[in-house]
Amino acid sequence: MLSNLTKTPGNKGSKKRVGRGGGSGKGFHTTGKGNKGQNARRGHGIPVGFEGGQVPLYKKLPEIRGFKRSYQKKAVVINLYALNVFKEGETVSSQALLEKKLITKQDLSKKIKILGHGELKSKLNFSGVSLSESAKKAIEHA
Repeated sequence: MLSNLTKTPGNKGSKKRVGRGGGSGKGFHTTGKGNKGQNARRGHGIPVGFEGGQVPLYKKLPEIRGFKRSYQKKAVVINLYALNVFKEGETVSSQALLEKKLITKQDLSKKIKILGHGELKSKLNFSGVSLSESAKKAIEHA
């Protein structure tokens, strides 16, 4: 059976050391690198992203459809209807939003913005969050 087969001891020979002379067992003159050319040379190498003289893809990408800056932080958006989990008179802050699981720990470093989608059913106090114009109107109305 195939499942009962075992490896024969001494079946696998030692690895051939390339470029160590004729006695190494791996060629003598070219040592497995073929004949001449860039890839046969010592210290050869095509740079990562090299496309044969054409402008590499990574250089073209910023021009195509724009690109996002790594340091640009986006705001965390929360709608008004989600704030109905707070009781009357409570303060809405980033820490309070984290406790109510409306944001994650990663969102604490980001800007938090309240949008005016939905209806607010209780009076709340806001600190450390930014509000959209429609959210301000809805909060004043509540």
